[in-house]
This record gives sequence, C-alpha cells and structure tokens, in this order.
Amino acid sequence: MNEWQEAEQHVERAHELYELGRWDEAESALRRALRLNPYQAEWHFNLGLTLAAAGRSEPAIEAFREAHELADGLETQACLEISGLLLELDRSEEARAWLEQALERDPECVDAHVQLIDVHALADRHEDAELHFYLAVQLDPKNASAYSTLAESLIDRRQLDRAMWCLQEAAKLDPGLPRVFARLAYACSLTGRLERARQLYLREIRSNPGDADTIVDFGQLLMDMNRPVEADEKLRRALELVPDHLDAHLSLGELAEERRDLDLAHRHYAVVEKLDAAYGSVRLRLARVLLQSDQRDRGDLRAARVFVKQELAEIRRSPGDYDYSSLQELAGLLLELSLADEAKTAGELMVEQRPDDASGYHLQSVALLSSGRTCDGIEAARRALQRRPDFVAPMHNLAVAHLRRGELFRARYWVRHGLEVDGEDRGLRRLRAYLRVHAVRSFVGRIALMLRPSRRG
Repeated sequence: MNEWQEAEQHVERAHELYELGRWDEAESALRRALRLNPYQAEWHFNLGLTLAAAGRSEPAIEAFREAHELADGLETQACLEISGLLLELDRSEEARAWLEQALERDPECVDAHVQLIDVHALADRHEDAELHFYLAVQLDPKNASAYSTLAESLIDRRQLDRAMWCLQEAAKLDPGLPRVFARLAYACSLTGRLERARQLYLREIRSNPGDADTIVDFGQLLMDMNRPVEADEKLRRALELVPDHLDAHLSLGELAEERRDLDLAHRHYAVVEKLDAAYGSVRLRLARVLLQSDQRDRGDLRAARVFVKQELAEIRRSPGDYDYSSLQELAGLLLELSLADEAKTAGELMVEQRPDDASGYHLQSVALLSSGRTCDGIEAARRALQRRPDFVAPMHNLAVAHLRRGELFRARYWVRHGLEVDGEDRGLRRLRAYLRVHAVRSFVGRIALMLRPSRRG
C-alpha cells in the first residue's frame, strides 16, 4: 500500500469517527493523513470541522486557514467557517474582515451577508446590519436566517414590533430554524405578553426538548410570572442537560435568595464564580448573600470585602462592559462594608457613565462623609440636588454634615426642606426630633444661666 492509499484510508476512518461523535479519534486520523499528504485543502477543512465540533475553536480556525491558503475551491466556505468561530469568540471585527473577503470572491454569498448582519449589530452599526439584510433577501427572499438575525438587531434597539414580524416570517419560512420560537417568545415577554411567551417557549421545547438555553429562558420567564416552583423545575432540568450552565445557576441562586435559602444561593453563585468570575456580576451576588446571612462572621465579612474589591478592579479595567445598576449595587455594598474610598471610586464611575444622573453624586457624598471629608461630601450632595432637586437622600446628607459642623440653622433648613418633599422619611424625622431636643436643651441652659445667682466679690 502506498502513502496516498494509506492517507485515504485515514480520511475515510476519520469520517466514520466524526459521524459517531468521536472527535479526538477523528482528529488523530486526519492528522495522520495530513502528515502523509499536507496539501489537501479538503482534509484541512474537515480537520477544522472536527475541531470546531469538539469545541476547540482556535485550532479549528488554524485548520480552516490552511484550507483557505491551499485555494482549492474552498476559500469562500473557509472564510465563512472562520468568521463564524470568531463571532463565537467575540472577535467580531476579525470576523468582518473574513466575511468581506468572502464577498470579494463571491458577491452573491448570502451566508456572508447574514453573518454581517450579526457583525454590524454587535458593533451597534444597525444601519449597516439592515443594509446586509436587504442584500441577503434580495439574493434569497426565503432565507429564514436573514430574518431571524435581523430580529436580534431590532431587539437590541427595542423595535419589538418589527423584531416579532421578522421572527414570524422566519418561522413561516423555516419552522425548524433553531430557537426561532424561543426568540419570538423573548420578544413577546419584553412587550409584557407573558402568557403568549410561555406558549411559544412550550412550542420550542416540544420541538427541541434537549435545548438547555431555551429551557433556561423559559425558567426565567416563569420567574417573571411569579411561578417559582415551575421555574425551579425547569432550571434544574437545564442543569441535568448542561451541569455548568451559568445562567441556570444564577437564576437558581436568585430563587434561593428569594426564599431566604442563603446557603443554597451561595452554592449556585460559587459554581458560577469558579467557572467565570466576571459573569453576571456574580461576585456582587456572593457578597450580598454573605451580608444577608444571620450567621455571618468575620470570615464572611472578609470574603465579602474581597469579592467587592475584585469586582471594582474588574470594572475599572473595562467600565464600558458594566451596566449602571451593577455599579449602584457595588457602591452600596462597598459602603455597607465600610470601604468608603472604594465606594467613592464606584460613584465616580457612575458619574462617568451617566453624568446627568444624581445617584452617582449622592453615593460619592455618602462615601466622602463616611471618610470624614465633610466639605467634599457637601459639594457632592449639592451636585446631586442640582440634577434632581426633589432627591431626599442628599438632603439628609447635607443635614447630617451641617449638624456635625455645628451649623444648626443650615441643618434645620435641610431637614425641613426634605420633609416637605417626603414627610414620612424616618431619617429626617429622627434628625428633626434630635434638633428639637437640642434646641430645648440649649434654651433651658440659657435660662438656667440667666437665673443663676450672681456672686458678689
């Protein structure tokens, strides 16, 4: 048997192993074939498919590059495979370059236009995304993927009626398109049509009962519908299918928190933190659970401080990746843990993200006052009130700050002004009572001084 025949036998064996899902053995067979004949573009391409199926994206990209460079009629398809893997790795701009190269070779490549819808939407270039959608449907009016991919761009922009229309068209064109009814259900849930969303999730699950992502989405919808028992059952089912599903663990942790099963919540969040500490603000969740515990000790407080400091460091590295509500929660936890300097930093990040929102300045004010920097704390509170004149919390801060400085007239002014906005605010009512007692004591003291008999020398 010559080397060519031996290589062919390895390739045939690799095909058999691939069909059986034995990726490692299929890879070994293909590599043996390529050692005998490294100039077969199709074999490199098959190696890329095998590696991609095994979840090894980086070596798969290299295999597809080899197939592309050998230029044996597989160039366009190799570009598409490479771009798809790059998108999965969140490297959308690199994917864009490969897709444009595919279109240079084949201007009528519909799949390239469809992927470019996704690429441009991820970069918030939604007009470009729509352009490639129209180019795709002009080439293939019945391409369901074009409609479903554009729907994701429309959901991001909260153009929900258009998104639902696109998903309905996609479902008509290809009812078997993966997760099309799940995405339609999600869009419905955003419009408040929760029961309709529930029915669509059930339809998707009947078609694809092993899709863990859809089951998790359904579980989260049931949480929104205040059906915790059903939600718990669905989320646990998802973990049976994918034991390390991050969103399932996060949602089960939330359900456990709601019923005050803090140990269980901690276990679910700890799994996520171990797998991906930057996912879903899980360190904040862990800190929150530790602080809620009635049995917390110094070790818990130390652990909570570590978690929030790590989260702050992560946010400072890439502040644009974090939403405002996470920053607010982080600042609150830092204050609760007496980390005033770090809380001030979190407040500054909030101001950077939303300079016209009063909350960031208010949290800075609390942090500054907690660390004894009264003048700076007063200034931050005033900036908060400039942006939101009816914000009671900064008024409370100003009253406390002026009271500390012995400026009773100003303290009374902010207490009175705050109670005009919210007469039931407990903090301000306590301050008002304190100031009244203080005033009475001062008055009595003055009277006593006046009535004291003078001593004659």
